[in-house]
Amino acid sequence: MLSFLVDIIAGLLGGINVDNSLDTRKIDRNIERLKELEWFNTIYDEEKYHSMFFVNRHVRGYLQSTIRVKKIIRSEKAQLKFMRFLDKQI
Repeated sequence: MLSFLVDIIAGLLGGINVDNSLDTRKIDRNIERLKELEWFNTIYDEEKYHSMFFVNRHVRGYLQSTIRVKKIIRSEKAQLKFMRFLDKQI
């Protein structure tokens, strides 16, 4: 019963998985949303960032949150925060 409640709460909080697995379909869908933005395509095509979108668990975990991705799409401040995050991952 408790694990059922934890799963529901985790789902409501935007994709936090209790088992620490990543939802590849959700991440790929969020990347596709971001690829509609010119600035994102610029960094997506840069060699130093490109592979991170596929293999870096922290970057993929960051992009798993649809709420976070929507903020990145809407807010220049969130975009800058995302870029700082990416630079820390290099």
